[in-house]
Amino acid sequence: MSTRAYGVTAADQPFQAMDIDRRAPGPRDVQIDIAHCGICHSDLHMARSEWPGTVYPCVPGHEIVGHVSAVGGEVTGFKVGDTVGVGCLVNSCGQCGSCTEGLEQYCERGWTGTYNSPCADAPGHTLGGYSQRIVVDEGFVLHIRHPQAQLAAVAPLLCAGITTYSPLRHWGAGPGKKVGIVGIGGLGHMGVKIAHAMGAHVVAFTTSESKLDEARALGADEVVNSRDPAQMQAHLGSFDFILNTVAAPHVLDAYTVLLKRDATLCLVGVPASPHPSPAVMPLIFGRKNIAGSLIGGIAETQEMLDFCAQHGIVAEIEQVQAQEIDAAYSRMLASDVKYRFVIDGASM
Repeated sequence: MSTRAYGVTAADQPFQAMDIDRRAPGPRDVQIDIAHCGICHSDLHMARSEWPGTVYPCVPGHEIVGHVSAVGGEVTGFKVGDTVGVGCLVNSCGQCGSCTEGLEQYCERGWTGTYNSPCADAPGHTLGGYSQRIVVDEGFVLHIRHPQAQLAAVAPLLCAGITTYSPLRHWGAGPGKKVGIVGIGGLGHMGVKIAHAMGAHVVAFTTSESKLDEARALGADEVVNSRDPAQMQAHLGSFDFILNTVAAPHVLDAYTVLLKRDATLCLVGVPASPHPSPAVMPLIFGRKNIAGSLIGGIAETQEMLDFCAQHGIVAEIEQVQAQEIDAAYSRMLASDVKYRFVIDGASM
């Protein structure tokens, strides 16, 4: 079926309206009318070929919320009218060790991304959520239990929310734990909210004086200007876990020295060029860890959505029309958004 979408035909071209084909729902498929789709920095990297491997036409978008408009005959978990979401992946092998453990994001044979991944459907690669509708296997569709009035602000949970929830949960953020969140942006603001709801003592790190009060309003118990040596020195050796969301290269040593013995600094931001190599001595003498984390599996993403619904957590957003995507990208590059853009699906 033909579906209106917004995409790009080359790295140096603006977004434009285009008609794309979606498959008719198969036996296990769920057809979703998209109400909102978040704009992730990954979308910009892919659309502009800043990451290798972009295939055109490129229709980005992997923070999708909407309503079920049709289901296949074998679908058991969803019905027409349900409020649902789709995140960063729409398929995986289902057989490797990671998949059988519910960790599809680490599929050893390669998972299928919501856009720009090879697939059997035309045009031979997946096309994402900057569109009116999408058809997805029910195993990769998620229930949304937030109030309808919050639906637009739920969309970024499908990437920013799970990207921060997964490592916070894996490394045991909770009561009695001192947790740092580095960077108060699209990812970091979600990290602060989620860590606070988990019951941790949350310390936000920012280089921007203008975000000190904002971080406290998001749920931070303390806020540190990471450019102030005295403020950083006051926290030496005191953190159980630090989540670093910054997607620009910087010196990691400033944070490894803040960790307790056996504690972990986890990276979720992907810089365009590598971080400077960390000093080995602080790691060795504290048995400290530098780790990374990638979104979450389907079961954990559903867990995150339910957790956020229970605690009233949504992203801080600004809604834009589909015709404003290029302007939103320019503003995102200039850090001129607090904290995520979301496309109004009606504007398609």
